[in-house]
Amino acid sequence: MSPAIAAILIQDGVVNGAIYGLLALCLVLVFAVTRIVLIPQGEFVAFGALAYASFAEGQVPALLAVLAVLSLAAFFLGLCTEPAGNERALAMSTLAVPAVSIIACLVLTPLRLGPAMDAVLAVAAVAPMAPLLYRIAFQPLADASALVLLIAAVGVHLALTGIGLLAFGAEGMRGPAFMSGGVRLGGLDVSFQQLWVVATALVVMAALAVFFATTLAGRALRATAINRIGARLVGIETAAAGRVAFTMAGLIGAASGVLLSPLTTVYYDSGFLIGLKGFVAAIFGGMAVYPLAVAAAFGVGLVESFAAFWASPFKEAIVFATIIPVLIWLSLSAGDAVEEEG
Repeated sequence: MSPAIAAILIQDGVVNGAIYGLLALCLVLVFAVTRIVLIPQGEFVAFGALAYASFAEGQVPALLAVLAVLSLAAFFLGLCTEPAGNERALAMSTLAVPAVSIIACLVLTPLRLGPAMDAVLAVAAVAPMAPLLYRIAFQPLADASALVLLIAAVGVHLALTGIGLLAFGAEGMRGPAFMSGGVRLGGLDVSFQQLWVVATALVVMAALAVFFATTLAGRALRATAINRIGARLVGIETAAAGRVAFTMAGLIGAASGVLLSPLTTVYYDSGFLIGLKGFVAAIFGGMAVYPLAVAAAFGVGLVESFAAFWASPFKEAIVFATIIPVLIWLSLSAGDAVEEEG
């Protein structure tokens, strides 16, 4: 392998690793706060990419109808399960926010205002789905075992895959780049879109670090992640923490899909493999350590890139096989300890 080819593979690995890093952060965050392995995280990425491509073509995706149905279902379920007196807050979170997103998409899409607005509309169409899914599928099971939550996550993933097929069809789509052209760095031709991906990923990671360290909401999420029972005792509503975690996961997932859309063709079921690679990075971080998960994500991107060059048919197997030593080590280090579920 020549140094030039190695440099190109490293470049691709870093770009892919930036996306996987964002997904790994979401998976670690959601798992720490809610004990849910968010298998549907990849669907938010795929839906964000496909919605961006649809808006860029001046088409309103059928995903908006799905958002409306989820909104109504979450509202009526909340009326049946939440205490009386919360109707206004419930309506704002389950009806008003999705309604604003839907109206904005319907009004602005025909105007063809450019890639920046298309990106905003794509995130607005996809991100509100995450907290609604939490209210419908996961919040009623908040005190269930980790296995039950995992089964629910698999069910949501399968449902979203079918919804993706209905909303976007079986054909793959690819969105336009935010900026055409690129620059030459160290003998490599780097497109502006690739720079957008890496820069956005780094900014989001830094913003999350500041959010958790300096804001009251961030500290509440950290407290919930450390000790759910203790968080309840000091007045932190764990259900609200779960909704915030899912909202952040939906926002980051949809934005990741928008960033990915100009780089590769995305299909309705592409989110599964993308999400699994983020999961591999999260496993390296023990589903708890954010910096280690991010570092592992870049490692996963590099392994995938070099595996595609040396053994393309087996690149996915090679990537997923990297977690086997980690799982063995985690199993041995855990010993006979019994996990205490709160």
